[in-house]
Amino acid sequence: MMWGDGMGWGMGWMWIFWLLLILGTVVLVIVLVKTLTGGSGGGNRQGGSAPPTGAGPRRSREILEERYARGEISTEEYRERLRTLEEDDR
Repeated sequence: MMWGDGMGWGMGWMWIFWLLLILGTVVLVIVLVKTLTGGSGGGNRQGGSAPPTGAGPRRSREILEERYARGEISTEEYRERLRTLEEDDR
């Protein structure tokens, strides 16, 4: 009699095990696909990744100024890149 009760309990654990195994495999496949493709699909759907029209050169200049202020680039490099940005604006 005790054997029957034990088998029922064991079968329940097997169902849970297989369910978790399948879910884990699905999650692993999703993570691998996102990793291999760069995971950039979500940004375009929300529309937050592309700057508004006309904001590109202004934002580029802001980034350049921030990098110069932090000391990441020299004065010479700052001026050269600023000239390049101004030429692109024309």
